[in-house]
Amino acid sequence: MRNAIWKAAAAGMLAIGLLPQQHVSAGPPHRVAVVIDDFGNNMKGTEEMFKLPVPITAAIMPFMPSTHADAEKAHGLGLDVIVHMPMEPNKGKPEWLGPGALFSSMTDEQVRLAVQKAIDDVPHAAGMNNHMGSKITADERIMRIVLQVCKERGLFFLDSRTTFKTVVPKVAAEIGVPVLRNDVFLDDVYEAGHIARQVEKLKKLSAGQADSITIGHVGTPGLMTSGELSRAAGRMAGTTRFVRLSELVPASAEEQLILPKP
Repeated sequence: MRNAIWKAAAAGMLAIGLLPQQHVSAGPPHRVAVVIDDFGNNMKGTEEMFKLPVPITAAIMPFMPSTHADAEKAHGLGLDVIVHMPMEPNKGKPEWLGPGALFSSMTDEQVRLAVQKAIDDVPHAAGMNNHMGSKITADERIMRIVLQVCKERGLFFLDSRTTFKTVVPKVAAEIGVPVLRNDVFLDDVYEAGHIARQVEKLKKLSAGQADSITIGHVGTPGLMTSGELSRAAGRMAGTTRFVRLSELVPASAEEQLILPKP
């Protein structure tokens, strides 16, 4: 699967790491990829997310109690799996990160080893995104290593956009690794009303551009978010096609890449 993604991505690698938002007025339904973070710890809403009437991408934290089970379940349902890589934030408690996190105090070799181990611990991973990480995704030294490992392992990277200071697009363009970006956090505030408003924001955004990406979570908001997504699937059915995240990896013009070996 990774090779297929990279071959599709090979066409678009001159595109800057940020996917250009394509404005359209007619044609096939607009595409939306729903990414759900924080799988791997038997969190509230896990089963409900897997039962949604639209495909999700499961962002799974490594080294957690249900990491392997959630990855196998998602893969068995035909869903994308990505590594939800814990990364140091500017604010927040270290215990929120979970095991295997990246910190700015780590050496280059420590970063490389941590990323490799995390990828190895999440079966069927086709990509990676950041868990928290407002400090790390603004750190060019560390992100260069993270993205280089992703390229070596045939993974794309989703920038969750936890900081406007992100260096991911710049570094990814220099390295030549496929990058996507989050457009809307659905449940950054754990309130049903807020989640409903964010879904409406996604609906309006997706009506004006070809492709959109949204991120929700299992855990505290899991049941509320899954409920809103289930209702939104029906309301958006006429204008939107929900897709796996890997389907949005850029593919527009043939470029040379060192593809991972089969």
